[in-house]
Amino acid sequence: MEKPRQGFWGLWNISFGFFGIQIGFALQNGNMSRIFQALGTSLDDLPALWIAAPLTGLLVQPLIGHFSDRTWFGKFGRRRPYFLAGAILSALSLILMPLAEILLFAAIMLWVLDASLNISMEPFRAFVGDMLRKDQHTAGYAIQTAFIGAGAVVGSAFPYFLDAWGVSNLAPVGQIPDTVRYSFWFGGIALFAAVLWTVLTTQEYSPAEMEMFDGPPADNGATIRALAARSMSGAVVWIIGGALVVALVEITGLEKEVYLLGALLVAYGVASLLAIALAQSGRSNNVLAHIVGDFSGMPDIMKKLAVAQFFSWSALFIMWIYTTPVVAQYMFGSADPASKAYGDGGNWVGTLFAIYNGVAALAALVILPKMAEKFGKVHTHMACLLTGAAGYASFLFIRDPNLLIFSEIGVGIAWASILAMPYAILASSLPANKMGIYMGLFNVFIVIPQLLVATVMGSILKAFFPTEPIWTMAFAAIVMLCAALAMLRVKEAGASA
Repeated sequence: MEKPRQGFWGLWNISFGFFGIQIGFALQNGNMSRIFQALGTSLDDLPALWIAAPLTGLLVQPLIGHFSDRTWFGKFGRRRPYFLAGAILSALSLILMPLAEILLFAAIMLWVLDASLNISMEPFRAFVGDMLRKDQHTAGYAIQTAFIGAGAVVGSAFPYFLDAWGVSNLAPVGQIPDTVRYSFWFGGIALFAAVLWTVLTTQEYSPAEMEMFDGPPADNGATIRALAARSMSGAVVWIIGGALVVALVEITGLEKEVYLLGALLVAYGVASLLAIALAQSGRSNNVLAHIVGDFSGMPDIMKKLAVAQFFSWSALFIMWIYTTPVVAQYMFGSADPASKAYGDGGNWVGTLFAIYNGVAALAALVILPKMAEKFGKVHTHMACLLTGAAGYASFLFIRDPNLLIFSEIGVGIAWASILAMPYAILASSLPANKMGIYMGLFNVFIVIPQLLVATVMGSILKAFFPTEPIWTMAFAAIVMLCAALAMLRVKEAGASA
């Protein structure tokens, strides 16, 4: 028996909450570097402060995916309680963030904000898979992407419009401009209202209905048995690798943020040792063993898509951190965060981010479904990633800020595909009772490259071009090209879009 086919308003209600969540992400992505620099941080310290965002995603998303698969809150369902809890925490964080007067408070609030956004965001990916038939997955994720794009347009452009309406865009060193403060407060209200809409207008299928639609749930015991059969040598290799990274930092004098990369490798090795020991002792009812077991037992198509995710999100994170310094210095002529030219550059970056997100919203609704139907999801994704690589590369040659609009069109097409195609490919291939955990684990390959960029890019920038951040865009173009090439290994299932 198949799930009922959703009409337009059903698809709308399922994903409308993502509109508000993306307003929050857009405000964070477009303004946190500006906030940090206003509060006194230097350019090469920006990646270290941004570590909070991906690190919280790395911890939160698999946990939320695991628990949302296994909990049922009666008439409230299993995904919607997480939507609502995350929205409340995110809204409070957005209201408190612009009150920061010291750098430490801003960094802590970024951590809290990103954790809260992830609590709401992660179940939304699984929610589409839960609620839709396989032949509607492309349409479902395309509409979700359209809302992501629309929310990001609103969040990115709001400081620019406040400036145009006469709100002050300047502030003394150590203070946050009114345009940023009011935008964050508006974003908190909008985020909560949008998520509440989805919570109130959707009704999740019960566990019995899901089993009727998708058949008996996958055997969770098989994951634990496979984990128990594993040797601990692989976990030891992770620990040794992490220790070598730490030693390399000591020997070469790399930036201190790289210590985190080594620590994460050691932490995963230790977690694997504990998970294997728990599985071998027969203690199958523990979160750690299930998450580690599911991570090591990912479906083959998920592993191949993960490589493309790794590279594409590396490029995106470079863009979010460095676009404001690049545009301000090379297109507006100032690297001083307290100058009017830098403020104008920051506002123009907000507009550019709004443009690429607006392009993504349109591409998701108009271009992607038609391309996927004609060429397949895999080839569609590859072509869009190549377009994004060209957009990043163009930053190296353009000096007229208005021409960057064309760069952002390329980035926007890639962004639309990154947000839709991998999830549409995956949702048709994953067991229904593990949709949440696998989507959460898949998003780890969004988080890991962000951590890598945050820990390593500062060292590269400081060592090779400390006053020339434009070369970060060359890195972005190269890794986005690698993402496109990685899609050559992905074979699409025969299901129609």
